[in-house]
Amino acid sequence: MSKAKTKTRLLAGCGMLSAAAIALQYLEFPIPLVPSFLKLDFSDLPALIGAFAYGPIAGIVIELVKNLIHMAVSQSGYIGELSNFILGAVFSAVAGLVYKKYNTKNGAFWGGVLGAVCMAIVSFPSNLFIVYPFYYNFMDKAAVLAMYQAILPSVKTIEEALIIFNVPFTLVKGLICVGISMLIYKPLSPILHGKK
Repeated sequence: MSKAKTKTRLLAGCGMLSAAAIALQYLEFPIPLVPSFLKLDFSDLPALIGAFAYGPIAGIVIELVKNLIHMAVSQSGYIGELSNFILGAVFSAVAGLVYKKYNTKNGAFWGGVLGAVCMAIVSFPSNLFIVYPFYYNFMDKAAVLAMYQAILPSVKTIEEALIIFNVPFTLVKGLICVGISMLIYKPLSPILHGKK
């Protein structure tokens, strides 16, 4: 395939995956046992698939496009989109890098798992130092903590709340995306790579 065709295929594939990510970002829903503002969505899945198909940079670009477009309807003063981008970029970049080095189904699986773990770890400082301090301008820190305490009264600090709730939530969200990607990547691969 010529360079021009390869570039066209890459742009078309990233565009299609970005559109899917944007659509999935609107399909968010709360889950039990976590504060209501932590909602589950699968908008990182297309970026993960893009990272497997086209490399880690493609995954990051899909995350960027998704969040830039979502800023038009932001209800968080863009901080939610920044947080989503940071975590999604870590997830897809790590997974894509591992898969690039180990181009097998096992490489994709363990790359995705490592990406999910890294995303969960990064969620702690990201929330603690970027996201929550911004939200404290609109909601008192004690009120935020109270939302966690309504579920688990023994939680005493935001740091503790993030470790107990946000980090596992982020990990599970990533692992679900990895599981789905393992089921759908192979059937999608010929379409993404322009093969019949």
